[in-house]
Amino acid sequence: MKMLRLFIAFLFMIFGSKMYSQTINTAQEVQKESKKLKKAVDEKDESAQADSYYSIAESFFNDGNFPKSEEYYIKAKNIYEKLNDKPNIEKVSRKLAQSQEKQKKITPAISNYSRAAEMSFTEKSKQVNSNDATRLSTNSQEEKASVIQNNIQISEKEKDKGDLAASYSQMADVNIEQKNIPKAEENLNNAYKVSRQVAPQQALEISQKLTDFYVENKNFDKAIEAKKEVLKESFVKDNSQEKVNQIQELADIYLKKNDTEAAITLLKNAYKLSLEKGHTLEAQKSVKKLDSLYAISQNIDASVLLYRDFLGKLPELVSKDRSLIDQKVLEDTEERISQLEKEKELKDELIRKKNVFNYSLIGALLVMVGLVVVIFRTLKKVQIKNKKIALQSLRREMNPHFIFNSLNSVNHFIATNNELEANQYLTKFSKLMRGVMENSTEDFIPFQQELDLLQNYLALEKTRFSDKFDYEIEVDERLNTQSLKVPGMLIQPFLENAVWHGLRYRENKGFLKLSFKKDNEHLKITIEDNGIGIEESKKQKTQHQKNREGRGMKNTLERITLLNDLYRQEIQCRITDKKDEQGVFVEITYKLINV
Repeated sequence: MKMLRLFIAFLFMIFGSKMYSQTINTAQEVQKESKKLKKAVDEKDESAQADSYYSIAESFFNDGNFPKSEEYYIKAKNIYEKLNDKPNIEKVSRKLAQSQEKQKKITPAISNYSRAAEMSFTEKSKQVNSNDATRLSTNSQEEKASVIQNNIQISEKEKDKGDLAASYSQMADVNIEQKNIPKAEENLNNAYKVSRQVAPQQALEISQKLTDFYVENKNFDKAIEAKKEVLKESFVKDNSQEKVNQIQELADIYLKKNDTEAAITLLKNAYKLSLEKGHTLEAQKSVKKLDSLYAISQNIDASVLLYRDFLGKLPELVSKDRSLIDQKVLEDTEERISQLEKEKELKDELIRKKNVFNYSLIGALLVMVGLVVVIFRTLKKVQIKNKKIALQSLRREMNPHFIFNSLNSVNHFIATNNELEANQYLTKFSKLMRGVMENSTEDFIPFQQELDLLQNYLALEKTRFSDKFDYEIEVDERLNTQSLKVPGMLIQPFLENAVWHGLRYRENKGFLKLSFKKDNEHLKITIEDNGIGIEESKKQKTQHQKNREGRGMKNTLERITLLNDLYRQEIQCRITDKKDEQGVFVEITYKLINV
C-alpha cells in the first residue's frame, strides 16, 4: 500500500524534484521582468535594474513565497541605497520588513521598518513605519494595541485596505494574548472582509488564521462556516488548485469534529477535482488522507480500489499538471537572472581590469594570470558538476527502466487472471520501490540497503519465474554491512540480464549465485548463472529485439565510467560466457568505502 508515494517520488525525480506552490501568473510575471532586467543591465540602467528586482519580489510576495520575495527585495534595496533613491528606499524597506515578518525574522524586520520610517517623506508614512517597528520590538500588549490602533486609523483615512487588513489581524493577535476572544474574532472577521476585496493571498492567510482560531477554541461549526465562505470566493472558485486545498482543509476540520463520513466525502471531491484539473500533489494528498481513514476503519478493499484508480490515472494526471511546466519555466528564468548577474559582475570586473592595464602593464599581466587561474578552476568545477549531473541523470534513468520491467511482470499475472499472485507481487514490488526511491538521490548508499534491495528484487523474479531458477546470496563475514558504502542500483541490471536473458530460457530449473567478498582493500562481486549464455541469448533474440538498444546495461557501464572519473573508484567489470559449462560469469571489483 506504499506504492503511491513511491510513484510520486519517482515523478518528482524525473521532473526535477523542487516544487514551489507558484501560480502560472508568477512564472509569467517573473519571466517578463527578467527580460526588462536584461535590457536594464545591457543599458547599464541601475534604477531600472532595481525596479525589475522589486517587481519580481512583488510577484513572489503576492504568491506567498516570502523567502524568494525577501531575496529580490534585498537586491532592489541594495541598488536603491547605492543610488540614494529615498522614495524607493522607503517603499522597498517596508515591503522587505513585511516579508521578513512573515518569516518570523523579527530583528531584521524591525531594522527595515525603522529604515522605512527614516526615509519617509510624509508624517503619516513615517508614523505607520515607526508604529510597526514599535509593535515588533515592545513586550507590552497595551503599547502594541495602541500603535496598531493608530495604524488602523491612518489606513482607514488613507483607504489603504492592504495595511488595514494587516492591522486588524495584528490587533487580533493582541486580543488573543489578552484572552479577549470575542474581540479577537471580531478583528479577524474585519481583516478578512477588508482583504478579500483587494488581496486574495492575504485574504487566504487571514481566513486560515480565523479557522485555526475557531478550531483552537473548539468552535468547529464556525470554523466550517468560515471555510465554506472562502470556498464561495471568486479567487478560490477560479483557482482549482486553491479550491482543492481549501476542500482538504475543510475535511480536516470535520475530522477534528469527529465527522469522518463528511471528511471522506470532501476528500473524494478533492481527489476527483485534482484528477480533473491535473494537480498531482493535491491528488496524492487526498489519496493519502483517504487511505489513512480507510485504514482506521479497516476498509482494505476501498483502499486498494483507490490506489488502483490513482495508478491507472497517473499518466494522464501528470500530462495535465501545469505546475510541473510552470516550475521549470520559473527555475529556468531564475537561472537566467542569476547568469545575468554573473555576466554583469564579469563585465564590471573586465572594466576594472582594463583600467588597471592602462595604469600598469605589469598589473594587467598579473590580472590576466589571475583570470586564467580563475577560469581554469571554474572550468574544472563545471566539468565535475556536469559529470555529477550526468551521473544523477543516469541514476534517475535506471528507475523508469527498472519500474517498467517490473510492471511487465505485474501485467503477466493480471493477464493470466492470477489475481492473488498479482496482489502479492504488487505488495513485494511496493516494498522494493520504497528502497529504490529512497536510495536514488545518493551516489553511494549503505551496503545493507543495497543488499536488501537485491534480495527483494531476486525474490520478485523468483515469484515471476518460480519454475526457472533458484538463487543464493553469499556475503563475506569480514564485510561491515552497516558502515560500508556502495554505488546504488549497480548490480541489479546484471541480475536482471541473468534472469531475463539466460535462466528463463532453460528447459529445466537453473541456479543464480551472487557473492560479495573482501579482497584486501577492494570489494569483489561475482554473479554466476547456468543460463543459456551470452552467445545463445543473442541467437534467440528477435529482429525487433536486436534493433532496440538495451539501455539498462549501457546505462550501467556509463555510470561505472563516471564513478571512476569522479571518485577514483577503480571499478572494473568483466562479463564472459563460462568456458567449460553453460552460463555467464560476471565479476565486479572496486575500492571499499566506509562511513
